[in-house]
Amino acid sequence: MIKLHDKYFKPFISAKEIDAAMQRMANDIADDIGDEIPVFVGILNGSFMVVSDFVKKYPKPCEVTFIKLASYEGVKSTEDIQRLIGLTQDLTGRTVVILEDIIDTGNTLAEVHRIFKNEEVKSLKIATLFYKPEAYKKDFKLHYIGIEIPNKFIVGYGLDYNGLGRNIPEVYQIKETQFMTNLVLFGPPGAGKGTQAEFLKDKYNLVHISTGDVFRFNIKNETALGMLAKSYMDKGALVPDQVTIDMLNAEVEKNSGAKGFIFDGFPRTNAQAEALDKLLESKDSSINAMVALEVDDEILVERLIGRGKTSGRADDADESIIRNRIKEYYDKTAILKDYYSAQNKYYGVDGVGSIEDITVRLSGVIDKL
Repeated sequence: MIKLHDKYFKPFISAKEIDAAMQRMANDIADDIGDEIPVFVGILNGSFMVVSDFVKKYPKPCEVTFIKLASYEGVKSTEDIQRLIGLTQDLTGRTVVILEDIIDTGNTLAEVHRIFKNEEVKSLKIATLFYKPEAYKKDFKLHYIGIEIPNKFIVGYGLDYNGLGRNIPEVYQIKETQFMTNLVLFGPPGAGKGTQAEFLKDKYNLVHISTGDVFRFNIKNETALGMLAKSYMDKGALVPDQVTIDMLNAEVEKNSGAKGFIFDGFPRTNAQAEALDKLLESKDSSINAMVALEVDDEILVERLIGRGKTSGRADDADESIIRNRIKEYYDKTAILKDYYSAQNKYYGVDGVGSIEDITVRLSGVIDKL
């Protein structure tokens, strides 16, 4: 992730992918034009890097020149295109290839066609490294396209955001969800995870998503997902991960303006963690940390037996059941600890002490994210 001015951008297209697209375009244009010497025209400022790398890959003689047009303010393509620097050579009867870094709305392209219509060129061809088909509003033919991309703002490889980013050799895409804190909260039975989740969601204005609560809500209200999950549960089968992910997605969508989420009870496996990553990535976000409360087993057993005296829960009253639940927790979370540790996102927090002390420790981790 990089930050330019007030915006964050995430990796999108690698230098290797750009190089391959450039080579393919150079070969295609050379094959089409044959032995004729073309004039390649770059549109400044963005295309300087495209033109420089392209002509080095072009296998035959060629000429190069530039014109400069203004079309961007911040991250929006403006309707008002002005010709700033014009052509200085006679192109009558020549084959001209416009080398663009990116074509989105096509407003710049319309001005280019107007300019070259008066130049009486033999042929005008348009080549662009990046193309946003969703944004394109014109009918002009694009003869050569390097890479089609979604209609999202990008920087790097000659493209800028308010002057910054042109020198980056890769391409980054704007991160539309600019500030969000997403936590996976774990803790063995009796660690006080539920209590801490309530404190943290209030302190950081996060949405607490408990998988158990989500399941109960969907089943109780007989939603389509709830009925689907119940059909598996009634047969004693595991609910497929995709059903759970779809439920979580619905919760995230309901709280699209949230500053972040605390995921409680999910993921439980690497496959679920990967699915959650994909879900958040589709929303321009990600998991910031897996925070796990760490408590000695004997303290957990003591806490749960004490809780069982008032909770009425059978699984809090039997020590053998309690120890089995704790063992099951560690068996499952050990895998996830490795998964998030590999991303430098695992944080173990001492879960022994007063509720206030533990909240302070958790806050210390979150504040540094």
